Amino acid sequence: MKTVLHQFQILYFLLLGFFFANSQSKNEIPKNAFFYMEINSKQLNEKVNWNKLNPILQDLNENNQEKPTWKDFSNIGIQNDAKQYHYFSSFNDSVKAYTAHFILQDSKKFLEFINVSAKKELEVTKKDKYSYVNLNDETFVAWNDKRAVITGVSYTKNSSQTIWSKDIIDSAEVDFKLDSIAVNVDSIATTLDSAYTEVEKPFNYKEEIKYLKEEIKYQKEDIKEHNAKIVRLQKDIKYLEKHHQYPPKPKTEEAVESEEVASAKPTEEYDEEAEDLAYKKEMDSIKAEDFKIIKAFAEREFDKHFDANFEIEVPKEMVAFQDPKSDIFIYTNYGEVFKNGPYKKLLSLYSYGSLLDNLYNSNSTYNVYFEKNKLRFVNNYQHRNKEAQKNISAVYQGKKNKKLMSLIPDKSIGYYAINVDGYKYFDMLYSLFESSNDNEKYQKEIGLIIETVKIVLDEKAISKIAPGSGIFVLNELNTKKVEYTDYEFDENFNSKEIRKTKDIAVPDFTFAFATDNDDYWKRIFDVLTSNKELAQKFGKNGEIYYLKKDPKNSSYVDQMFFTVKDGIVYLTTSLANLAPEKQSGISEKWAKEASKNSQSGSFNMQRLMNGLEKEFKTLPEQKALNLFRKNAGDFDFKTNVKGESIETEFNYTTPNSSENSLMYFFDLCNDLIKIMEPAKPTSF
Repeated sequence: MKTVLHQFQILYFLLLGFFFANSQSKNEIPKNAFFYMEINSKQLNEKVNWNKLNPILQDLNENNQEKPTWKDFSNIGIQNDAKQYHYFSSFNDSVKAYTAHFILQDSKKFLEFINVSAKKELEVTKKDKYSYVNLNDETFVAWNDKRAVITGVSYTKNSSQTIWSKDIIDSAEVDFKLDSIAVNVDSIATTLDSAYTEVEKPFNYKEEIKYLKEEIKYQKEDIKEHNAKIVRLQKDIKYLEKHHQYPPKPKTEEAVESEEVASAKPTEEYDEEAEDLAYKKEMDSIKAEDFKIIKAFAEREFDKHFDANFEIEVPKEMVAFQDPKSDIFIYTNYGEVFKNGPYKKLLSLYSYGSLLDNLYNSNSTYNVYFEKNKLRFVNNYQHRNKEAQKNISAVYQGKKNKKLMSLIPDKSIGYYAINVDGYKYFDMLYSLFESSNDNEKYQKEIGLIIETVKIVLDEKAISKIAPGSGIFVLNELNTKKVEYTDYEFDENFNSKEIRKTKDIAVPDFTFAFATDNDDYWKRIFDVLTSNKELAQKFGKNGEIYYLKKDPKNSSYVDQMFFTVKDGIVYLTTSLANLAPEKQSGISEKWAKEASKNSQSGSFNMQRLMNGLEKEFKTLPEQKALNLFRKNAGDFDFKTNVKGESIETEFNYTTPNSSENSLMYFFDLCNDLIKIMEPAKPTSF
């Protein structure tokens, strides 16, 4: 009996120990988080060349000479192979926070890094389970021996109510005494309104000269109308350069009279310094009270995080499309973004505002991959209403038209093709109306509107006009010499018109789409040539309709042809583009992609840069062009229905000069910094 009792006691204590070990709650990502990001640090760290990256980060993190710059960013006390978790959530209408979780390898080194990187001396606040500092008035960092949490709290006063009202405190789950904070936000808002005024900066004549020169550039666009104003501005510039102030303006009779009246009244001595000091004290007081509010929320979040265990629990909805092999995973809830963003109040003004809210009631995720010579990210879009998503997916299952794909020639720069079901667009729109929150309040009205629209519209007839297949092909960029008017000024600022020429890049493109109703489009084009006013600009040659060429036209497109042939509507800048060409190599590959995907596109960036060469005229612009030529890679994407989502895969091919696509972007940033640095003066 004693043996059984002894075994029972052992089992009891084991179960009790297990219970206490797991009694800590998990760190839960809030369900209302409208942004969530998970970083696979182990994979990314293996792709980083720290010998290259460290100097770049040192320049960005450079402080004043009194404080050193951190030397090795590969070792800042954070465990490099542990995942990082970031999310953006909203407590209520007034308070939002961005939070990031890190596992620490060396807490002392982490604190040292924070101290070196900060722009000020940090004051550490110690709590029972963690310590924290505020990097600024809105950003706080907390840590213990094993982990760290960074949070940035954004607080915006809602003038219609006090933030410390019971409803808002309950919604934010804040549990602390108001007396400990002693904040009356309404009084702060009143003080802020009475005290707010823009601080006047000292007069800077150099800034004024710069502004006036920019104004001249704007006025030159309509020189004939504003010539007199340009002359006056030029004189003002000369006067500012010499006297460092604007020329005195002649006093009008009204100004003289007002001065006489003012001088007759008793005046009080104005102490500008005392007024500025009072204003500064009021603003400091407001900032101090706001900081107390933000600090209270930050502490509340830290208490929750450090009372929980290491495990991060993410709502299943957020990670439904996550690929464990991706380097970075991002989730966004566009519906929550609109509910908590600047559009919230705008939408609430309209009775049918929730219809727009319903349009954005969706989840979107991104799996990002930094591969050897390619940046790839896969986006999955899913409407939160299953019936609406079903109708959206149906739109992306249209017929493919191979005639359109034959319009991609070998010389082309890029293309964009779409193959959707135009008829299903109507079902999608109807479902979005019916699933709107407004439908509960206006169920009969919305139902009647939808039925009326269905009666008035013949969806099948409309979809036959443009079933949903189309393609845009940018064939090449040609050079065109155009004339334009410029103006020169003599010493007395008298203007003189000068005719000049310049080279511009002119696109040669084809836009075509399928139709099941050729006659409808022919009748539209016939109107262009039969209408008295339109016939002056449009002509016809057999089955070809065209925009008449204007020799004085200096725009980028001065020639356009229209026609309908065998179920295809063509709009192109050259008749040669109407005939299908033999495809090989890259054009054949593009045609296959365009014919098998709901949406697809691709661009050869090197060809695009070569075509735009004439647009880069100044030395800085040419340096930028050379940089883009060196670093520009090809871009392509494709979109299809996958399961219960719309999946889009983007690919950006990078040059082979970098170790991988992650380092490619750091190398590009480094090159950009170099060309933006001012040239050092040469000593003789």
